[in-house]
Amino acid sequence: MNAIPTSSPPPDRTGRSIAALTRWVLGHKRLVIVFWAALTLAGFYGSMQVTDALTEDFTMPESASTVTNDRIAERFRSGGEVPPLVAVVTLPQGRRATAPSVRAELRGLERTFEAALPGARVASYGSTGDTAFLSGDGRTAFAVVHPPAAAIEGGGPGGGEIGAETLRRAEQAAASADVGGADVRLTGNALLAREAPGGGGPSFLNETLIAGAAALVVLAFVFASALALVPLLMAVVAIPVTLLAVWGMTAVTEVNMVVVFLVALIGLGVAIDYALLVVMRWREERDRGVENEEAILAAAGTAGRAVLFSGTTVAVGLLAALVLPVPFLRSMGLGGLLIPLASVVVALTLLPVVLATIGPRADARRLRSTDRADRRWAAWARLVVRHRVAAALGGTAILLALCAVATGMLLGSPEARSLGGTGDPRTGLQQLERSGVGAAPLAPVEVLTPAGEAQRTAARLADIDGVRATSAPGGSWRADGQAVVEVFTTADPNSGDGRTTVKAIRAAASDLPGTRVGGSTAQTIDFVDGVYGSFPLMLALISAITFVLLARAFRSIVLPLKAIAMNLLSVFATWGVMTLVWQHGFGTDLLFGADATGSVESWAPVIVFAFIYGLSMDYEVFILARMREEYDRTGSTDEAVVRGMAGTGRLVTSAALIVFLAFASMATAGELDLQMLATGLAAGVVLDALVVRSLLVPATVSWLGRWNWWMPERARRLLRLEGRRAIGDAPRSPELSASRD
Repeated sequence: MNAIPTSSPPPDRTGRSIAALTRWVLGHKRLVIVFWAALTLAGFYGSMQVTDALTEDFTMPESASTVTNDRIAERFRSGGEVPPLVAVVTLPQGRRATAPSVRAELRGLERTFEAALPGARVASYGSTGDTAFLSGDGRTAFAVVHPPAAAIEGGGPGGGEIGAETLRRAEQAAASADVGGADVRLTGNALLAREAPGGGGPSFLNETLIAGAAALVVLAFVFASALALVPLLMAVVAIPVTLLAVWGMTAVTEVNMVVVFLVALIGLGVAIDYALLVVMRWREERDRGVENEEAILAAAGTAGRAVLFSGTTVAVGLLAALVLPVPFLRSMGLGGLLIPLASVVVALTLLPVVLATIGPRADARRLRSTDRADRRWAAWARLVVRHRVAAALGGTAILLALCAVATGMLLGSPEARSLGGTGDPRTGLQQLERSGVGAAPLAPVEVLTPAGEAQRTAARLADIDGVRATSAPGGSWRADGQAVVEVFTTADPNSGDGRTTVKAIRAAASDLPGTRVGGSTAQTIDFVDGVYGSFPLMLALISAITFVLLARAFRSIVLPLKAIAMNLLSVFATWGVMTLVWQHGFGTDLLFGADATGSVESWAPVIVFAFIYGLSMDYEVFILARMREEYDRTGSTDEAVVRGMAGTGRLVTSAALIVFLAFASMATAGELDLQMLATGLAAGVVLDALVVRSLLVPATVSWLGRWNWWMPERARRLLRLEGRRAIGDAPRSPELSASRD
């Protein structure tokens, strides 16, 4: 009589603890199901409530520019961080705006806007007689219209947004006006962004449904049975439960609206990934003939252990965002860390019950065998092992090339020309550009200065290289002894040259008593300096904590160092892809129907870093945990690489494809900010799965040989690892082994 196969025991105390938890869960199936069903129902209710409790503040409150913008908005009830609307007129040949009749009509245009938008701050050549509002040939004139603060609605990452009703009234005012026999074209960042292709605004429910459907297709291909529904079921539970926790968090701290998108889409990918790892290991044990409950315990003690370490590492990556000086990024870190934590708890408690009750029946009828994919991954691993040096150098070269591109990344808001737009907004911008005025009126530098010094301040700032013109209007531009001076740069203020000029303006203003510089570009500069000035601290914190966690997980000090180095390369290479696509325009029109932005949104790279670092570590743990297990079993590094890749290659690529599709669905939201973020996240997952995990990880592990498993005794004690060495551990020092394996 043949003995029933049994699975090997978990490799360490953590694995045994998870197996013990699984035994308890399996002994209380009904209680677990009732608990998660009630929590999921509460989660669906919380999901409907959470959006009303989120904030839309994307500023850095203590920065000098934010303080200045706030003072402008409070004192003048307009302007500050919110770019104005701009009314543009190009007169017929032979006519000049300096003619008295045209100037009078320009003044009438100002009154039209002031009537349509009560409280607006408006200026043009009509009221100021200032040629700053004219082109060099005098044929093109423009009026700057700062809508009243009451018309500004909750913002996006670029700041507050002009309300739809205000835009409608402003457009009606422009359409009814006529200056010198020419039509008035109304433009501005708000109008250009609204008219851009796909700018209908995001809907996280739609994107989540798209991603869920795509994930189901991938899972059906992976499992070829009804088992494909199980990981998706875990996501259906984890996402609303996470949103419920986010809703609770809003009672004690501000949480940004972007967290909802991250929970819905990243939560979908992460929850499926974790469940996928456990289910595939359970199926592997079942295929070996192990009884169902024993297979669940084996999967929990091995794959569940990897899930625990992965989830902890992702959470740590997001928690490190707390060191950043921007409240909305901190809230995204806090909200984001709930995603992996909820997914881990679901995978370790609810999933074993589901596998115990319906797992065998769901997997009973397979449409095809999946063994061939594992054999292909084993063959690929052997090929990489045979050519490990070439594979390692080739993969590293690809990443380093993209990292080199990332060094030229310009962080900031998109240039006006990249916002797209159609109709009058686009025509108005083109008129400004053709006349030589440029896009500067769409994002002027607002300088707050004592009213008695306004003209002197304007004259001083006009002498700065890169400044096309300045103006110090009267009337509503002066209040309580203060005045706003409008500065127009030669280049688009959001371009590299424009930003250099803004910095020069700030340096000059610092020498003028009581003078401060505001405007949207100054605020962007302060944001970048504040966030990325804190980035080295965030990087050091993440690396240190990750090293400790992975050293315990892998019982090695070499593998964690290699993993951290590869993850950092992967993230910085992802930044290179973002730079190529958005800043330089490679594929932007093909993928998004948009022009190159000339820069990368200032907040996007740091969010990409947090999530891609965590997700990359997910896949690293999945693969290396299995390699470690195989090494303990065989004592051969190369064999561990082949078996580890055979057991996890299909898993990692499938998981990466699911996460990629989740991020790709985010790009359908239509918002430029989210498209840029989705590009980085999706590219990061692809790079990591194809270059790092499929090429660099097996090549470098094979290349390093027994160095991979080195753990000095002192480090073992500090990390509180078990005193005995695991079966198959390498000697305490690599020098003690003359063999590579």
